[in-house]
Amino acid sequence: MNTPGARPEACRGFALDRRAWMSWDSFSRLVLIACMQCMAVLGSASARADAVPQGAVWVRLVGLRNGHGRSGCELFASEKGFPTDSKAALQSVWCPIDGTESICHFGPVLPGTYAIACFHDENGNSKFDTNFLGIPTEGTVVSNQARGFMGPPKFKDAKFSFLGHPTELRLRMEY
Repeated sequence: MNTPGARPEACRGFALDRRAWMSWDSFSRLVLIACMQCMAVLGSASARADAVPQGAVWVRLVGLRNGHGRSGCELFASEKGFPTDSKAALQSVWCPIDGTESICHFGPVLPGTYAIACFHDENGNSKFDTNFLGIPTEGTVVSNQARGFMGPPKFKDAKFSFLGHPTELRLRMEY
């Protein structure tokens, strides 16, 4: 039976158990913290070693015939869809025009081989306009100033190597 001031049977030894548990808890926490710090250090070191540098590519479009509309630029990683299928592009951007220049920015971009296609959307209808023969009625340009023969330029002529460092390409718009 319980007497006043006496602890119930279930509570006997509670103080001793609590001290033992607290010391074990403290030890466990220290071990856990130490393990987490080691994993963080090792994880960040391996992440730095395995990290692929990512950079940005800027395209400075020059020679636009006016400041109307905006420029559209697309980054392609293969010949598939280049330069006419915007769904095949890795990145597509719309950029404002300042005077007769426009700057398009792609990023982040992994190191690799790419080609860029740009056009001057003078009327602002968000599409590349051509006449009934398929000949462009708005300015166009692709990387390396590549030109097509009896059709659009080829990826192999427009491709360039990107090493992951910030890079600016300067392209002259052609009408």
